[in-house]
Amino acid sequence: MIQVRLPQPDGTLKHYRMRAAPVAPRGPMRAFTRTVYAAAHVVVDPCASPDPWDGPLVVDWDRTIAFRDHLYGLGFRVAEAMDTAQRGMGVDWPVARELIRRSLRHARTVAGAQLACGVGTDQLAPGPQLTLDAVVAAYREQLEVVEAEGGSAILMASRALASCARGADDYLAVYGRLLHDASKPVVLHWLGAMFDPHLAGYWGSADPAVAIDTVVALIASNPAKIDGIKISLLDPMWEVALRRRLPAGVKMYTGDDFHYAELMAGDSNGFSHGLLGIFDAIAPVAAVALDALAAGDSHRYLDVLGPTVALSREIFRAPTRHYKAGVVLLAWLNGHQSHFSMAAGLQSARGALHYARVFELADACGALADPPLAAQRMGQLMAVLAGIES
Repeated sequence: MIQVRLPQPDGTLKHYRMRAAPVAPRGPMRAFTRTVYAAAHVVVDPCASPDPWDGPLVVDWDRTIAFRDHLYGLGFRVAEAMDTAQRGMGVDWPVARELIRRSLRHARTVAGAQLACGVGTDQLAPGPQLTLDAVVAAYREQLEVVEAEGGSAILMASRALASCARGADDYLAVYGRLLHDASKPVVLHWLGAMFDPHLAGYWGSADPAVAIDTVVALIASNPAKIDGIKISLLDPMWEVALRRRLPAGVKMYTGDDFHYAELMAGDSNGFSHGLLGIFDAIAPVAAVALDALAAGDSHRYLDVLGPTVALSREIFRAPTRHYKAGVVLLAWLNGHQSHFSMAAGLQSARGALHYARVFELADACGALADPPLAAQRMGQLMAVLAGIES
């Protein structure tokens, strides 16, 4: 029996008794019947950054690349240098550029490895000087880095574009120019304001129904240039509405960390593929579920993946932009890194109650791969963070 003392919302402490039943593949797996990207986090070197709020950021490249190998080995594609990697929240463009180059070069050495890289505009300083031409130039600079290494791009939602676009026509013009330039089909990226308040009103409207019309018009004009679109609005209604309007051959990638299990299972009108930050944290469990789906066993798929949704909802609860802290916590608890430190010190964005709840829910759904190690590390965290001695 493994127990950990954890704080509770009512101010009490309890001895939490772990279920300690990890879920992980036990043998060869089938090829997934969904195209599934895990958006991967970055492992920092905490000893090389004495002032993490002020930088400079030093990345532990060996651990960062090893984690990508972990994802490849479970059958996932990697979505690189995305918001899960703290783009715009501790990881700037120079670090992201190096991450992209290293990851693409490494992927070429791994049989079957596939990844797509986030392309954005985060090298632009915010301010009234921003123009649509500057936004296009910034996107092109990043796109050229990805394509120079033979990679595929995910056109990330842009804070700069959201700040200077005056309506849907500006979005259509900017994305039209970028799609013309791209040498390979890209994945579009629609991140809701719950993930980043600077992206409110993306696609030229705060009304999702109107924004969907703009997205549909863009895709209809450029179907050969678009592999798919990732949508992260945390409301399945809008994802399904857009999914039903996509032309044949253009994929819907769910980014809904609250409803991914049901959206990827699908309905009589189709299903979503996946591009999710939560798959960083629950990759072995999700791999077992996706293997079951590939075998045609939708009940087993939901039985395995369904319990992870409660964990994901806690990790991605408001303020949603701080979800990276829960993702990195689980990477540490599962032994993928030797510390719980993040770029810009963002492990401090959440508190002891949240981390205790993440621990309980991760144990409940089988996402703690080595329960004794996870319990030991959780006890250490509670002692340092909240003065709770085991």
